[in-house]
Amino acid sequence: MELSERQLQILQAVVDDYVQNAEPVGSRSISKKCGLGVSPATIRNEMADLEEMGYLTHPHTSAGRIPSDKGYRLYVNELMKKKSLSAKEKRAISDRLSASRDEFDATIKHAAELLSEITHLASFAMTPASNQDTLNFVKLLPVDERTIILMIVANSGSITNTTVRINTPYDLDSLELLSKTMTVNYKDRTIDEVLKEALIEDVGSDIEAMTLLNGNVMPGFMRTLEDMLNVNLYMEGLTNIFNIPEYSSIDKAKAFLELFNRKEEFTRNMLSRGDGVIVTIGEENMTDSM
Repeated sequence: MELSERQLQILQAVVDDYVQNAEPVGSRSISKKCGLGVSPATIRNEMADLEEMGYLTHPHTSAGRIPSDKGYRLYVNELMKKKSLSAKEKRAISDRLSASRDEFDATIKHAAELLSEITHLASFAMTPASNQDTLNFVKLLPVDERTIILMIVANSGSITNTTVRINTPYDLDSLELLSKTMTVNYKDRTIDEVLKEALIEDVGSDIEAMTLLNGNVMPGFMRTLEDMLNVNLYMEGLTNIFNIPEYSSIDKAKAFLELFNRKEEFTRNMLSRGDGVIVTIGEENMTDSM
């Protein structure tokens, strides 16, 4: 059954009011705020019909109504007004992300920070699953006699630096040669492919020092690739929920914060979602805490 224009206006008003105040909405409040040109009694009848159709519900202790999951879904799909970013917000986004464009993880983290600042809500951002990310180059950089930095750069822009302790002497020429050899062997291969392949065998086998250096570096290289498969989750503005009326309830706030304490579970749930813009409401979410 299609809703009338007046019923849609009333539903929109109930959702807007409830989101703002987290209190059940009565017909008299709608009558005062919306200027529909009808009496509170008429609005009350329409709200009763909306409840019967499943768009509204009401707590047993109140005569006012609150939106149901079905009501929120209709609101999001058809009634919600899009808000454009201000010029100031656009500049802030551009400046913050431009400053970190060469550091992939920093860009993701800054995106979460910006989202929280603009919405005044809790936000999170995740680096994408990188098992299909391809390698661009490998670089070995000297630190001291027993320490080198292993730098792996992926084509996505992700840069990973790992400190590797070695137990054999090396020289700059050996580091450069091994860097070039690893780059040639693994460039444009996915991390999954590299992990499934055999290690570089006997690189420069005619040079004993080169073989020893390879034996020191490769275990660190493989461990680093395995770490790169992990998804990084950045959370920002979690305390912003205390500014939202619903979370004046300590039990609700606690349940929300506990959800984010279970990072591995939360990350798995997020990775199982599809691509694009997805809005989930109430029972559509994967856990009760959401």
